[in-house]
Amino acid sequence: MSELWAALCLVAVLEGLWLFAAPGAWKRAMAQMQALPEQHLRRIGGMILAAGLVMLYLVRG
Repeated sequence: MSELWAALCLVAVLEGLWLFAAPGAWKRAMAQMQALPEQHLRRIGGMILAAGLVMLYLVRG
């Protein structure tokens, strides 16, 4: 269970890093995402989810 919390904390660090390092680029990316249809965002989210699971499987062996 502590590994799950550590992973969630790492996600928060990475998300915060984007906002800290490049707030303008982050705002532009979010504006572009708002223009996309929800179905397109679901596909992107599914691909990211699948890629994350594959990488986790490869790392954890």
